Amino acid sequence: MAGLGNPGARYARTRHNIGFMVVDEIAERLGIAFKERELCRIGRGSMEGDEVILVEPLTFMNRSGVAVRLAMKQYNVRPENLIVIQDDIDMETGKLKIRKRGSSGGHRGIASVMEAVGTREFTRVKIGIGRDETMEAEEYVLRKFRKDELPLIREAVTRAVDSVFEIVTVGTDSAMNRFN
Repeated sequence: MAGLGNPGARYARTRHNIGFMVVDEIAERLGIAFKERELCRIGRGSMEGDEVILVEPLTFMNRSGVAVRLAMKQYNVRPENLIVIQDDIDMETGKLKIRKRGSSGGHRGIASVMEAVGTREFTRVKIGIGRDETMEAEEYVLRKFRKDELPLIREAVTRAVDSVFEIVTVGTDSAMNRFN
């Protein structure tokens, strides 16, 4: 599974990095350590008997697909087994939505993954980060969450992690029924 975000301290805890936050929490729950590679941070472990590969691209959001494709090739992961965790500016802050397939919805990280892996057929866990109509989307997604949003975000990250566990151990349809 791949959490989308931007590398480096400057972007840590920004709206665009909620995918990294979720993958970090999964790694913590499972006791998985990351190793830094050329294009991504990778962690390997087990989730209730199933092998999982955790990926955080270091290529910046708009080139996420390059790192995801490399990790998929290295670990022989098929697109139907790929789970991508992403932010969604068009959903209210903290809302969760799981999808089996679809368009990028204008999300450049997802567009990059779709182009790199050659399909739209992979699971996405989307977490709402809200929208501020007073600023450009590119500026907004690189901002940190407001203090009043943090409880919603903590809850959303926990629910997203729980949804990923459900996807891996029970299936995407079950997770969609339970978390959407």
